[in-house]
Amino acid sequence: MNFFKALALAIVATVVITWALGTSLIELFNISLYVDQQVVSSWAAVSVAALVAVVVALVTAAILVSVFSLVIFLLLALFVGLAVMGLGVFWPVLLLAFIVYLLSSNRSSAAA
Repeated sequence: MNFFKALALAIVATVVITWALGTSLIELFNISLYVDQQVVSSWAAVSVAALVAVVVALVTAAILVSVFSLVIFLLLALFVGLAVMGLGVFWPVLLLAFIVYLLSSNRSSAAA
């Protein structure tokens, strides 16, 4: 329950700070946002700006995750390809080593 309490407090703090700083800066610099020749309140302007910032952050996160996952996928595919190629090239040597191991193992100590 601590995680959800901390998450709720973080969301509330973010909203309060965004609203306080956003409306203060809008009023300090006397910025007016007009939509269809009507003035939009400072709360709506801050909300739109915060929504745009969240959308940009989500798109950026999606791009980063897709790029990193692509790099990880390519590295894993390269590793698996090299491993399969190595087995394909060296399978006769591995088979011969296994046969020599089986033929040269001491059977009397295994039975005891």
